[in-house]
Amino acid sequence: MTDVFADLVGQDEAVVTLRRAAASAAALLRAAAPAVSRTGAPAAGGADPDGGHDDLDALAEQVDGPGAADDRPGADPGAGMTHAWIFTGPPGSGRSVAARAFAAALQCIHGTGCGHCPGCHTTLAGTHADVRLVVPEGLSIGVNEMRALVLRAASTPSGGRWQIVIIEDADRLTEAAGNALLKAIEEPPPRTVFLLCAPSTHPDDISVTIRSRCRVVPLRQPSAGAVAEVLVRRDAIAPDVAEWAAAAAQGHVGRARRLARDPEARQRRDAVLAVPRRLTGVGAAFDAASALIEAAEAEAAASVAEVDEAERAALQTALGAGGTGRGAAGAMRGAAGQLKDLEKRQKSRATRAQRDALDRALVDLAGFYRDALTMALRAPVAPVHTDTAALAGAGAQKWDADGALRRLEAVLECRAAIEANVKPRIAVEAMMLALWKG
Repeated sequence: MTDVFADLVGQDEAVVTLRRAAASAAALLRAAAPAVSRTGAPAAGGADPDGGHDDLDALAEQVDGPGAADDRPGADPGAGMTHAWIFTGPPGSGRSVAARAFAAALQCIHGTGCGHCPGCHTTLAGTHADVRLVVPEGLSIGVNEMRALVLRAASTPSGGRWQIVIIEDADRLTEAAGNALLKAIEEPPPRTVFLLCAPSTHPDDISVTIRSRCRVVPLRQPSAGAVAEVLVRRDAIAPDVAEWAAAAAQGHVGRARRLARDPEARQRRDAVLAVPRRLTGVGAAFDAASALIEAAEAEAAASVAEVDEAERAALQTALGAGGTGRGAAGAMRGAAGQLKDLEKRQKSRATRAQRDALDRALVDLAGFYRDALTMALRAPVAPVHTDTAALAGAGAQKWDADGALRRLEAVLECRAAIEANVKPRIAVEAMMLALWKG
């Protein structure tokens, strides 16, 4: 790996912005160093002991000039450093990859994101003491979790550079959790940086008040060619397989890698793309819905089973399970509440995993009807699923463009309904009936 941004696929503009910000952040630390020597004590963020001049934006103005650390009209959006960032973009665009790479660049001892120094290496490996990563396992991020995170983030960086908080899927913040985060962003500790990842800056994804206090880094869907190139270079996947997987994944790097390397993932995809052939009547539509739901449930259960068992065993051991002392039995009797809380968290994680698995299936299905639509319109674009192009072409002739569009909209409406917490089985059954009726 040449540097920390090497795996950020097809995001040249964002990489330029983040490199310049990391360089500015390194300059802030150099500007703060004289304050330490003058006072004989660490001056967090370049704090002036007489005046409290410790805000990152103020320091950025010293280093890069007035306006370099904000989004005011006329300011250069690629320059300067600020304490809060939002990475937006469609699924698979690399929001979390960009956030982690930027965190590594901030912790880099050279300030460039070299990819080789201890700061870069430990950040990318997830072991850096000053980088905290929040990956929601359930349907939402609760207020208690966010308050605890904000409290820990207020501590002084142990390595002397930055205390960094990365929140993947920040759109899952509850209202109370968002308010707790907002307060921290409004009054940030001197050297704490918040990196949020969200699909967009729409109020449904991230609150307007949080957005107004962050710099936004928009990411785009990488091209299939760019995804294929990184699969060949980084994962040593055969070029023809990489090209097929990149097209089938519709620019989603993670899904492309999974399709290229996991035979079970390819089998699940084949089963989903066989759905249009199975819709021969009402009964067949309900059967197809049941098969899709059951496949998602099985995939989710398999993905969380090992983690669930390990968590339960670890908790039971911590509570004294298997002990023979006088207090062992009493300790286990009093542990029922903690075990119940663990089961609740695991159930929420399983629900999230099931919905994620189902959403992947719906994306594949949407790609099929998108191919049928483009063929009906004779649009000069390559198909998403090259291996089912003949079937999509037959569908295009049978349904025409209007029929293909209605079916595509039915799949997209199903995704939106599940995201709005409609019971997945109901949403999928309604979709299958719409696909059958056309």
